[in-house]
Amino acid sequence: MSTLTAIVLFTTLGGVLSAAIAGLFLLLSERRRTQLLPHMVSFATGALLGAALLALVPHAVVAAGLFKVHSIGVALVAGIVLFFVLEKFLLWQHCHTDILETQEAHEHHRRHASGVLVLVGDGFHNFLDGVLIAAAFLTDFHLGVVTALAIMAHEIPQEVGNFAVLLNAGMSRARALAWNIATSLTAVLGGIVAYFALREALQWLPYALAVAAASLLYVAVADLIPGLHRRSDTRASIAQVLLIGLGLAVVAFAERQVH
Repeated sequence: MSTLTAIVLFTTLGGVLSAAIAGLFLLLSERRRTQLLPHMVSFATGALLGAALLALVPHAVVAAGLFKVHSIGVALVAGIVLFFVLEKFLLWQHCHTDILETQEAHEHHRRHASGVLVLVGDGFHNFLDGVLIAAAFLTDFHLGVVTALAIMAHEIPQEVGNFAVLLNAGMSRARALAWNIATSLTAVLGGIVAYFALREALQWLPYALAVAAASLLYVAVADLIPGLHRRSDTRASIAQVLLIGLGLAVVAFAERQVH
């Protein structure tokens, strides 16, 4: 098996399998999904925070080197500003035709924008995963296999979080699954690009990782957490804290397996 074939095969399998395993959530009945969705949003918040702060940012810092940490911070801030502007644009596109739009409709559009942003961030993240897998395969075939399996393992909890965000944004189960699989397959594109232009891809990798982290961080902090605050009763609040912690813990555990 050639190196390019291995890269395409493992990035495809990793992307499809992680989305499909996470998609088992969609097999539940509508009533059960409605009950679980608020809990899944809490878990998604932790998973997105974990993916951004425990995986992407540390990888960006390590790849850039200690002398370029400030540059990574600049890229992270620039990414947050970029996604703030993007969300503003998406909201404006939905809302500019009706100045007297209701608060409920505005919240609906915010959820829709969150869904778009998480797809953009996840697609970008998966593209970079493909770059990492290609780099590992070009170093050693067995290292490539181990890296691909480890990346798939830490993608699953994030994909579950993505489903929660997409369903919360109003997508149907079939559409959410299709979009998640589509964004997962950007890993294949990342792998192919890295195979033919590895040095150029790795040169910009730390800053691309920072921008991807900014996307996930922005969705968690600006869109999901404010929604969680609307449920302020003690039982719901305790559940939210525990599930956010669980999302963080799962991503942290999966990330440790990569190393």
